Amino acid sequence: MICGLLFSVITFAHAQQDGGRKMRTPEERAQRNAEGLSKKLGLNDDQKTKVTAIFLDQANAVDKAREAGSGDKDARRAEMQKLNDETDAKISALLTEDQKKTYETWRAERKDKMKRGGRGDGQKPGGNQ
Repeated sequence: MICGLLFSVITFAHAQQDGGRKMRTPEERAQRNAEGLSKKLGLNDDQKTKVTAIFLDQANAVDKAREAGSGDKDARRAEMQKLNDETDAKISALLTEDQKKTYETWRAERKDKMKRGGRGDGQKPGGNQ
């Protein structure tokens, strides 16, 4: 179920300077992810602060994994899956029951979009971020 989040993080982590677009910093990625989730779930200020910190930890871990540059795709995918599972568990622990239901639905929709070849964020592959 976390595949959508996984691919989103991988997309952000692998975004490189392309046509004047710079790779976002971990802080920028964390803030953007937290903003999007806040809009989807109606997070309160405390939840948003905590979710931002969780996404920042994840973004930093993704950057470290990317810098380590293991040539093994399966190992890299497994590491990203592990990071996403941990992030998902931390976020879910902060949510109310209603928010959890919305979160699960949103994740399922993103996973479905990824299977159909989209990025899971409403944009086509290679679209503007």
